[in-house]
Amino acid sequence: MSLLDYVDHGLFAPIKIAAAFRTTSEEVARSAGLGRDAVQRKERLRSDKTQRRLREMVEIVTKTSPRFGSALIAYAWYRSEPLAGFSGWTAMQLVQEGRASDVLDYIDAVDAGVYA
Repeated sequence: MSLLDYVDHGLFAPIKIAAAFRTTSEEVARSAGLGRDAVQRKERLRSDKTQRRLREMVEIVTKTSPRFGSALIAYAWYRSEPLAGFSGWTAMQLVQEGRASDVLDYIDAVDAGVYA
């Protein structure tokens, strides 16, 4: 899947993300470090913070999907697999703390063989 598969009317759509990851919109919000209101109220859904967090999460899952064979398995990795060098934090925890760029750098480093 590409990033565009998660977009509706120019915005990342929690319903599309939830359908792809076989979960709920509320769980998508939690996984991105957002409150439930962020994905239920239109004005909050359109906010820069909400859209940035959704984009970061989807970008990480999309980037790792080929490695795991599906977006669903990549999402499970995102939520549960501790990353080497981050004190046991998962990609989800790092995104929730505003450190998505660290996760993307980590993925690039793994792809380059740094952590292999």
